[in-house]
Amino acid sequence: MSPAELHPSGPEAPATAATATATATATTVAPPAKAQTRRFGNKVKDAALAYLFLLPALIIFGVFAYYPLYRLFWYATHTQSRFRNKPASYVGLEQLKTSLTSNDFISGLTHSGLYMLYTVPLGLLLGVMLAVSTHRRLKGIKVFQTIFSSTVASSVAVASVVFITLVNPEIGYFKNVPWLSLSNPTSALFAVSLSSVWQNLGLTFIVILAALQTVPDELIEAATLDGYGAIRRFWRITVPLISPALLFLGIVLVVNALQAFAQIEILTGGGPGGATETLLFKIADPRGIRPLGVRASYSLGLFVLTAVVAGAQYSIMSKRVHYGD
Repeated sequence: MSPAELHPSGPEAPATAATATATATATTVAPPAKAQTRRFGNKVKDAALAYLFLLPALIIFGVFAYYPLYRLFWYATHTQSRFRNKPASYVGLEQLKTSLTSNDFISGLTHSGLYMLYTVPLGLLLGVMLAVSTHRRLKGIKVFQTIFSSTVASSVAVASVVFITLVNPEIGYFKNVPWLSLSNPTSALFAVSLSSVWQNLGLTFIVILAALQTVPDELIEAATLDGYGAIRRFWRITVPLISPALLFLGIVLVVNALQAFAQIEILTGGGPGGATETLLFKIADPRGIRPLGVRASYSLGLFVLTAVVAGAQYSIMSKRVHYGD
């Protein structure tokens, strides 16, 4: 080989050298095929392990949530025969449309809405008032905190039995209070809602008190030095800092109000004259006067209503929530 071939000169020489350098670099950077296969195998193993850990939760959700929801939709689109040996007939969305526009559904929806308006604002207000009043460094204050939170340990049945004893028209302590009468159609729903407020007061009190204990004392002291009074400190400092707890309680109390059944069944049985028949009470239908397909349609309507109300409540209130960032 000649020296000219060993050491090329001219304009082709730099191009040849650059091409050789790029080829060497590509050869060096390109990962081996075995390494790529190994990384892909590790990703597959990690994904399989993750799905393995999720499998118990997926089974529980599938059995107790997704499958019942599917069955609700199936029952809402089929009519059941009174004869067990005759199969159900498919009617499409007609039964669902008829049920959700009926006067019976609108009546239950109205009672559920009134029940929610009676319980949620009053429950939040009383819980905040009791939590603020006991959030003090005083001797014996723990006794009052225990008393106010004691209803969290009582069930709906226990709270309902205690309340019905208090308003009993013969021996009750509040037997002569007209707006607590369970036999009056105009006051029965409000009276039942008060029993729910009292039963949920322990949970509301505990959550609000825990949120108040996270408020830094330095902020309260600084606001006091700046001339803020007690009311102004509460609205300008305390409320923004406990707003996540208020948002949580607002959603929980709304869902509980829309799902109220046990206290209504114990206290009034849906009466007097259907004045306390909420939507969930009509779905449960203790007397068995409604077809299964109609009750399934009501259940789907309640499911959508709960999701819409909770979502709207979160989207509106979350804009005013302060998370400390």
